[in-house]
Amino acid sequence: MSRLENLRTRLRERELEGVLISNGENRRYLSDFTGSSGVLVIGIEEAFLVTDFRYWEQAALESKGFEIFKQGPQLWASIRELLQKLNWERIGFEAGTLTVEEFQKLEDGINPKVSLTPVTDLVEQLRRVKEAREVELIARAAAITDIAWEKAVARIGPGVKERDLALEFDYQLRLNGAEGNAFPTIVAFGPRAALPHAAPGGKEIRNGDFVLLDGGALYEGYCADMTRTVVFGKADPEQRRIYELVLKAQLEALEYIRAGLTGREIDCKAREVISQAGYGENFGHGLGHSVGLHIHENPRLSPHESGPIPQGAVVTVEPGIYLPNWGGVRIEDLVVVEEKGIHNLTGSPKDRLLEL
Repeated sequence: MSRLENLRTRLRERELEGVLISNGENRRYLSDFTGSSGVLVIGIEEAFLVTDFRYWEQAALESKGFEIFKQGPQLWASIRELLQKLNWERIGFEAGTLTVEEFQKLEDGINPKVSLTPVTDLVEQLRRVKEAREVELIARAAAITDIAWEKAVARIGPGVKERDLALEFDYQLRLNGAEGNAFPTIVAFGPRAALPHAAPGGKEIRNGDFVLLDGGALYEGYCADMTRTVVFGKADPEQRRIYELVLKAQLEALEYIRAGLTGREIDCKAREVISQAGYGENFGHGLGHSVGLHIHENPRLSPHESGPIPQGAVVTVEPGIYLPNWGGVRIEDLVVVEEKGIHNLTGSPKDRLLEL
């Protein structure tokens, strides 16, 4: 079935006549509309895209199967006008996206017979399993990310600052076909590698520093995500030991993953390796998350994910150990979950601690 038909099945299950889609990624997923402003109004038979003058021509080109409803001066007043024509009484809206202010504007003056119902995970459930074309786009984003890492790491040398490396990586993403970054690039040198989401700053690299880079390309709307950790100069025995421990945890998880296992079970496989070595408290985040039109999607590989990971999910596998005032190691690959294993989309080397 088409994405719209799958959504309509879910509307029937929830006894809704229609739904308002205001989340940007969900809007693009259902309509192919790449503009920054607009709301989908979708019913059992109808499909409208409400957007303003800037996007009327673009929307007509991109959103086949949707009727373009030309927005007036006020978006929510225009949506109320459309809903009045449709005469629906049971309408869902995305609870995680619509602000209180926007809801009040929508509700103000609406027909008293209309019931506005908050819905969650309506479209996101459909996005959990990636179609073949989506996997192709994510794979291309991952390939661009590999190239950018290879080019950027070659530029590391005396005097380089964290922000220099981040800028080089970002430049290489664009140079090799990305439309942008899937998320702001993380770069941390030395003790700052203990910060899992360190923003690149002015720290200058020193001999013996860990270099942690976490980044990803955005390609035709789809995200990639990869982390590599290397050492500038000669690694000491403790750096090697921690790196090999994180790598072991990741490899065991990658070998274990298959469709049908819960996110909790997969997370536990890697977490046990790190915990048994005495570093459980230093691995404070989940093992991974799904990736698609947004960098952090569901389902997740986490102690809190009790549901099964479906075949066709695309997830990160990224164990880490972070030691305050010393540094940290994270190794992250992006994989497609298959019936009996995985297909790894990340090609950058990790089989040993690279010394630059």
